[in-house]
Amino acid sequence: MPDKREPPHFPFETRLAASWPPEDWKDLTVLVAVSGGGDSVALLRGLNVLKPPGDGRLIAAHVNHKLRSADSDADQAFVQQLCRQLGLACEVAMAAVDPRTGSRGQGIEATARRARYAAFEEMAGRLGARFVVTAHTADDQAETILHRILRGTGIRGLSGMSRSRRIGPATLLRPLLGTAREELAEYLNDLQQPFRTDASNCDVRFTRNRIRKDLLPLLAVHYNPTIVEALLRLGELAGESQSLINAMVRDVVKRCLRHVGREEVRLDLNILAVQPTHLVREVLMDVWRRQGWPLAAMGFAEWELLAGMISAARKQSTNGPRKWMFPGAIVAEIGEGVLYVRLSSLTINQTSKPDVRR
Repeated sequence: MPDKREPPHFPFETRLAASWPPEDWKDLTVLVAVSGGGDSVALLRGLNVLKPPGDGRLIAAHVNHKLRSADSDADQAFVQQLCRQLGLACEVAMAAVDPRTGSRGQGIEATARRARYAAFEEMAGRLGARFVVTAHTADDQAETILHRILRGTGIRGLSGMSRSRRIGPATLLRPLLGTAREELAEYLNDLQQPFRTDASNCDVRFTRNRIRKDLLPLLAVHYNPTIVEALLRLGELAGESQSLINAMVRDVVKRCLRHVGREEVRLDLNILAVQPTHLVREVLMDVWRRQGWPLAAMGFAEWELLAGMISAARKQSTNGPRKWMFPGAIVAEIGEGVLYVRLSSLTINQTSKPDVRR
């Protein structure tokens, strides 16, 4: 039967339908991450309007981190009440985060993010959701890119947040990366839809908040009034470049991978060592990701050291190390034409210190 839905009434709904056509998800279960803030509430309202008839379900997913005492519980109650009004199911996960985590709030953000996505992954698996949808906007993307520039990053980091990626059995999707936060605010105003305001978003102890409140407005006033658009263009170009690099990485990995085990990977040095240094680093990062080893602990210096070990082996140089322990107790060792990368054992960790440098 033909779809009898009314067409979208607001520009935001039209943009959302173009970004993620409802026909693509009408028969699927979709989890919508809803914090109670304006962006996620707008996303939930928009998807609810657009959902065509079908066997699929929209389910709101809320994670309560217990970071703001009564406010966190009030956020949860708001989301649950909104879902009742819309006739939608609401899943709530408790993932308390210790506010003393990390320094200057950096650790709190990272820990809460990990807990949040772990909760979404669990929900998706339990409910059979095909998609987990978040309300990251164009402004969030610009802030992410600028944040990474300030910390130091490569081409992959410059590309910002990806539109989609795997999250357990589901696909994490960000359909609003091309939509300005201001447009969402206008949509909520048109609907006369209230939302929750998180006071921690104004806390300047968080680097991300200082970028949003201070740095981006400063750059817009004194340097480039279209700084957000400029950062988004940079992200798109970096993403295109990274896609080409990814294809090259897949080819090199396919040719040089000799063994993959749960705790050890072996790579053919004769193939790997003749590649450009940047490609070597990307191949090594791909190995780390495949194995689930800690990427965040590996900085530029560590990747350069590992790439240098490979280069020295090709030149048969005795200047560089032939074995080194990297963050996460990952040991890299040069053998006869092979790079061995493995999780360290207690024997390597404790008794082979003359060969394994920290």
